[in-house]
This record gives sequence, C-alpha cells and structure tokens, in this order.
Amino acid sequence: MTHRSHRLLTVGSLARVEGEGALHISVRGSRVEDIRLEIYEPPRYFEALLRGRAYTEPPDITARICGICPVAYQMSACRAVEDACGVTVEGQLAELRRLLYCGEWIESHTLHVYLLHAPDFLGLPDALALARTRPELLQRGLRLKKAGNEIVELLGGRAIHPINVRLGGFHRLPERAELDRLTAVLRQARTDAEDTLGWVAGFDFPELAVGHELLALQGRGGYAIDAGVPYGSRTGAFTAADFESHVLERQVPHSTALYAELDGRRYLTGPLARWSLNSAVLPPDIRGLAAEAGLGPICDNPFRSILVRAVEVLWAVTEAQRIIERYEPPPVPAVPVPPRAGVGHGATEAPRGLLYHRYELDGDGTIRAATIIPPTAQNQAAIEADLRAFVQDRLHLGDAELTRQCEQAIRNYDPCISCAAHFLDLTVERR
Repeated sequence: MTHRSHRLLTVGSLARVEGEGALHISVRGSRVEDIRLEIYEPPRYFEALLRGRAYTEPPDITARICGICPVAYQMSACRAVEDACGVTVEGQLAELRRLLYCGEWIESHTLHVYLLHAPDFLGLPDALALARTRPELLQRGLRLKKAGNEIVELLGGRAIHPINVRLGGFHRLPERAELDRLTAVLRQARTDAEDTLGWVAGFDFPELAVGHELLALQGRGGYAIDAGVPYGSRTGAFTAADFESHVLERQVPHSTALYAELDGRRYLTGPLARWSLNSAVLPPDIRGLAAEAGLGPICDNPFRSILVRAVEVLWAVTEAQRIIERYEPPPVPAVPVPPRAGVGHGATEAPRGLLYHRYELDGDGTIRAATIIPPTAQNQAAIEADLRAFVQDRLHLGDAELTRQCEQAIRNYDPCISCAAHFLDLTVERR
C-alpha cells in the first residue's frame, strides 16, 4: 500500500468473460468504503422485441441473447410458452431436450474451465500461453468441448444458436445411427472429463467463504438441469409461477443491468448453489470422484467453482451416455402446442445459474408481455459483496497484483454480461 492520499487504479477491460463492464473500488484509510460493479453495455431490449411476435418465435429469438448458452434460453422459452398453452412435453422428447442441454453444459463449462479460468490458477495470461506451455492440456479441453458441440449440432442443427428446437419438441428427430456415432465420442469425453477433474483438483484455491442464500432448481430423482422447482436455501421451494413473487428486480444508478433479491435478500445462483443444494442426488460414482477432488457436500468458496463445473461436465457426459443408450424414437418429432390466452412460466439451469422466462399470450398466440431474468443479473449483488470482502483482505497488494486477483475473482462466476444487459475496467480510489 502507498502513502498517497488518493490512489487510482484503472484496467481498460476485463479479459476472458463475455461482455464489458467496470469495477469501481473506493478505499478510505484501511477500509473498503464502496464497491460498484458497473455494467455499461447498452440494454438490448429483447423483452420489448418479443412483444407483438407470434408465440412460436421466442425459442429462436431468445437463443440470440447468448452465443455460449443459447440452449438454456430456448428451453426456458419453450417451457414458459408451453406452460401458457397448457402443454407438457414428456417421454423421449423430454429426454432429447435433456440430451441437448447436456451438450451445452459440456461445451460451455469446458470453455470456461480451459480457456477462461484455468490460466488464472496456472499463472498464465491467457489460453494462448497455455497452448504454448502445455499444448496437450488445451487439446484435451478442445476435444471435450467438441463432444458437447457435436451433441448440440445433432439435436439443434448447429452448435451456435440452434435451429432445430421448436415448441413441443424438435423439427427433426435424430436417427439411431446418428446417436450411435456419439457413443465413441462420449466414451473419450468421459475419460477427458475425469482427467479434467483430477487436473483442476490440484489448483491452489485462494480462501474466500461466502454466506449468501442459494437458489437452484430441484428435480425429482436427479440433478435438475432442464426442469425442476426453484428452491432457496432459506426460502424453500416455490413454483416457477411464483418466481416474481419471491425474486424482485431493481435498478441501480451504476449499472444497465437490473439487480435481483430473493425475498429481500441477495442470493447466489449457479454452480455453488446447484452443488450445495443438489449434490446428494448425483450418481454415487460421480460423488465419489468429486470427494476425491476435495469437494464436500457444501461448497462456499467461489474460487472452487471451477471444481464444481468440472464435476458437472463429468455428470453431463454420463447423463448423455445414459439417454443415448436408452433412446427409443418417439412417434412424432413434436407434440401440438395450440395457442391460447394465458400466462406461462419456465425455468431451467443455464451453466451460469437459474434462468427464468415469463410470457403473456393473447388467444391467437400473440405475445403481450415478456420477462427474462438471466443468472448473471441475479448474481450481481452477491458478486459485489464477495469482492468487498476479497479486496478488504488484500489492500496491502500493489496495483497490478490487486487488479489481477480481482479479475480472477470476477471470473469465478463466469459472468455473461451480454445476457445481463436489460467486464472489467477496475478503478480503485484510495483516500
């Protein structure tokens, strides 16, 4: 720490996250006085764009919100519109949707682990440096990500912004031979996922314990991903229809993204919440490997979220194998979803956390209103609180090191700032 009365620290932009933002830190003496996570990306008005559109359009339109997790937006949109229309997709069509979702989890989590977050723990500036120093590691990561891409391409028609998803199911069903070709890919992916978990288990994790309320979906008989009931660690279970009765959004002056509170409290959604609330329902072999990697039944250190993501990749690979092994072609690629007036709600688990959609429809299926609450926006208040505690313990650091560690702390949450716009210039002001 310097003896200057005023100290200003600025970083041009945060690397290795999707989107742009800033972090302003004000320090008076030896105390962090104020922290503001400033998201300055302009709102993209997707909710307004959906008004007046046909009820069949949200799965394709909302997929464009995010290039990393388009399936999450498609599945939440489908569930919400189908709920408004009184339709439930079950059986093998639901299983195929879950398989598609597994593909997205594999590719998204793997991208974050290898290309965005691991360089921090290895003391490297970026994934290019990892490619130079340990090319075999990056090759393993790209191979694992490609396995997820192949699932999304087969079920979704293409890896980015899939086009094969529709209300009630799919435009086209996969052939048995096409699914069988994924078997060898997933066999290798299982090995790569186990090796990835063992690799990240050896990282040195800074100490940081958080005590936010946790929010995640809980499902019947398995790890919730594409369906389930919202569950808060203090609030308990509530239906998706009651989501906006518990989760309230508010505007803050320093961000274009809305902040969210769960029954008046800040909360955290995403890997730590899913693991702490649902790890007991994972298959015993997955739980055993997670325990060997150092994960207990509760994980409250955001730096260890990379471990949870690695476990979720491993689970998604094994779940994909299970679905393909038991697949029986359904009689039709999609069940009918006739329009009707009503309000529908849908929630799924994007890789970054719980994603909620709400649509109000006219009798002919015209969308009267839409609400989309992405996980990054829900996590912003918790991120700020965690950064306050993190920075308070590190005020002795110089500008460069404090900046580096703050950037790493932000990447713990894998924020998708583009989704949240409805990161990081870093400014530290010391007085």
